[in-house]
Amino acid sequence: MRDAALGLLGLGARNRGLVIGTAAVRAALQQSDLALVVVASDASQRTDEKVIRLARATGVPVVTGPPASVLAGRIGQRSTVQAVGVRDRHLAVGIRGSLMKQEES
Repeated sequence: MRDAALGLLGLGARNRGLVIGTAAVRAALQQSDLALVVVASDASQRTDEKVIRLARATGVPVVTGPPASVLAGRIGQRSTVQAVGVRDRHLAVGIRGSLMKQEES
């Protein structure tokens, strides 16, 4: 995941625009409250099954982020974070746009 996208996640954390953790992300997906889900590159199979499947079923895009420890550090968490939900639609567009630019490079 590109530094610009991680920076935007950090901004979202400071503005309280993120949902952090597998259980919280699942609950927000069930309430149709997310615009994007970021899953750690080393997320467990259970996270994959629980979060990614639900996100896809509800039409919420999923992107792969850095390892859980790096993801946690960038959003100000002390323990590892396997899944992060982005509530703000504009922030989600910015993160996805940043990732698309990375793919074009």
